[in-house]
Amino acid sequence: RTKEREPLPEERVRQNGRGLREGLQRLFDHHRQLFWADGARLGKFSLLDNADWLEREPVVGFLGAVGGHLRMGTLLSRESCKARLSSPGGMGLAEFLYPALQAYDFLHLHRHYGCRVQLGGADQMGNIMSGYDLVSKVTGEDVFGITVPLITSTAGNKVGKSAGNAVWLNRNKTSPFELYQFFVRQPDSIVKRYLQLFTFLPLPEINHIMEMHAQEPEKWGPQKRLAAEVTKLVHGKEGLESAKRCTRALYYSNIEALESMSDLELQELFREAPYVEMLFEPGTTVLDLCRKAGAVAAGPKGYSDITNGGVHINHIQVTNPDAVLIVGQHILSNGLSLLRVGKRNYYIIKWIQLLHEEETRVTP
Repeated sequence: RTKEREPLPEERVRQNGRGLREGLQRLFDHHRQLFWADGARLGKFSLLDNADWLEREPVVGFLGAVGGHLRMGTLLSRESCKARLSSPGGMGLAEFLYPALQAYDFLHLHRHYGCRVQLGGADQMGNIMSGYDLVSKVTGEDVFGITVPLITSTAGNKVGKSAGNAVWLNRNKTSPFELYQFFVRQPDSIVKRYLQLFTFLPLPEINHIMEMHAQEPEKWGPQKRLAAEVTKLVHGKEGLESAKRCTRALYYSNIEALESMSDLELQELFREAPYVEMLFEPGTTVLDLCRKAGAVAAGPKGYSDITNGGVHINHIQVTNPDAVLIVGQHILSNGLSLLRVGKRNYYIIKWIQLLHEEETRVTP
């Protein structure tokens, strides 16, 4: 890290912990459903919160149990520590002791759960080494550390929470559609590696996918397969179907896909779009809709925005401000309308008290 961690309120920390637990549990459950459905036995999976033991450990007891086994020279010699100490902001004691806390986690897990391997990103090498040193010295037993290469952007920058460009497991942070699109947009130079890292496809199948891609690169076969496999693992089969519906609705102007989308999917797809509940009244016009949604200005300008072709309802351009809204065309069967003004300004309209006679009317 290049700067101090920002302190968070206790409730925020616990909320983040719950989010991590839910995301990881869901990932494991989907893995079981997708790859172990034939009844084969999958090993036990436990999710633990280190606050359960760290918060009960007195400071003096912790320093006595850990401090005497971790050498200052070793901690200070690490490049991450050197860089922080020489930076303008320096390094606080809390940050300096972080490797000791992580090392103690390894010791606790080894003692109580028989944990012998710690796995982390390459930037965790120093912390993992501290854990190895502590457990080995205290118990005299062999333990191991494994690091994996960090995931980086095409510019070589780290992808992750601390870098501000994370892709999240939880739907409220990264929707199935956003996750799918993140992976489907990966360049050819990296897609094979991602297939190897993030999917459970056999290596011969990955090689075959890449061979087919060399023959038909315009189909983006590896990217689509990568996006499908990861989305299915993180969000399940329904999450993958949701991502595909959103993709068809947004990029292919598919009315059927738009009509089958839930309120949640629309809000995820258009995160910045206002969500407006509107009472349906017979005779409501295009201009009425736009003004009630706050999508066009009052007066002649709003009228001209429509006549000039700047308004679309459900991907269809409308140029008559006085046209009466038609159920099945302007209002979809799921009670929603997607209003777009200009190129990027979307509004999601949820119609309430949609009258039965309006639902069945087919008058143009």
